Amino acid sequence: MRVGISLTSAHKVRDPRETARFLVERTAAAQRAGLDSLFVGDHHATPGPYYQNVPIMGRLLAEWGDKPAGCLFLLPLWNPVLVAEQIGTLAAIARGRFIMQAGLGYDEAQFLAMGANIKQRPSAFEESLGIIRRLLAGEVVSSDHRFHLENARLALRPAEPVEVWIAGTAEPAIDRAARLAEGWLVSPEPTLEQAKTAIDYYRARCATHKRTPTAIAIRRDIYVGESAAEAE
Repeated sequence: MRVGISLTSAHKVRDPRETARFLVERTAAAQRAGLDSLFVGDHHATPGPYYQNVPIMGRLLAEWGDKPAGCLFLLPLWNPVLVAEQIGTLAAIARGRFIMQAGLGYDEAQFLAMGANIKQRPSAFEESLGIIRRLLAGEVVSSDHRFHLENARLALRPAEPVEVWIAGTAEPAIDRAARLAEGWLVSPEPTLEQAKTAIDYYRARCATHKRTPTAIAIRRDIYVGESAAEAE
């Protein structure tokens, strides 16, 4: 088992520079503590402060060293060419392996704000992921489906293959991870018993799809403070 950190930036502060510095300091502390991996999430048009994943990760990588790092992308909210370009750039900055975490998204308000249709998210997700993989592989991609592209290409391709971990806890999402990705990202909500049942299902679906997973990543929310009251 390996332990990493997924940083949240949802802190209410008067000066957003304060939390940005806090994220940098936490990354440096995680690196000194020997944690194995560093990740940041993805949200848009949120009522509270949320630092965007790509620029903040670019800054955090300067503190991180050569261990794995990655970003979550809610693919139905993104143009796939832009995602591929962001990954190509971050993978070049990173000194270690770069991992793409991918999710469908769930907040209708965010979909409305980004001009996306939440009812189409499963098909949009799979189409987007397919385009991103093709671009990362060096293909020239045209598409006239949900995403309209003509001769899209990626010049700044990662030097090493980028692993994909798909997030989700419902059975269709778990099957999607087994079918399309190298790893699976489990949300913090399941109990230990529920997580065990879901892991067994994921491994069975991997066997059905004749795929060998590289990672099962289980998130747990942890609040750190000098006292229990402060952490709460």
